Amino acid sequence: MTLRHRLGWLLTMLLFPGMLTAQTGDMLTRILNGMQQAQTKITTECGTVTETRTSKLMTKPMVLHGRFCAEGSDRFLLEYFAPNAMQIRFNENYLNITAGGKTEVMNVSSDVRRVQSSFMGKNSIENLENDFDITAQENNADFELRLVPRSAMMQHKLNYLVVKLNKRDFLPRSVEVDGKSGVNSVFALEITSTNTKIPENTFEVIKTK
Repeated sequence: MTLRHRLGWLLTMLLFPGMLTAQTGDMLTRILNGMQQAQTKITTECGTVTETRTSKLMTKPMVLHGRFCAEGSDRFLLEYFAPNAMQIRFNENYLNITAGGKTEVMNVSSDVRRVQSSFMGKNSIENLENDFDITAQENNADFELRLVPRSAMMQHKLNYLVVKLNKRDFLPRSVEVDGKSGVNSVFALEITSTNTKIPENTFEVIKTK
């Protein structure tokens, strides 16, 4: 799984916190209701992120530290600090990845539409049930959702996805993405502010190369 795909799943969990609407049990229903209520209350969120990346080809885990901000369902900033400096900005249909003084510009409108149809559209229940087996459990500090792909398209890229949510406010605590490439990324999240005004230029992107 490429960096773009791993980041795509992280963005999905942060920008669409009320996405899952499948009905597979009382606990999951309770979790989903909490997520949807959180979505209606929170317009912006910022915090810190620590990504721990592992694979069989790496002699030791790679740990990256950074910050993030999200606004609504279409604007996002993720910035890693030195020595692994990188900046990822998403604004509507465009994704910019800046590293080493170079910026990669991508029009991801088709990816965004696919995510919206799978997780937010009127057929989201059917789409999710077709794409994933979803299980939920409750731990001491959090709720945990585990998504295992069923569709061939998802199985080609992803082994599984695990999302942990704070039991108090249903906001994400961590996102684990295990890809077919052999790379596993765990994004540990600490949300430090919600519903604050974020400077407009935070989400500025380049739309053409």
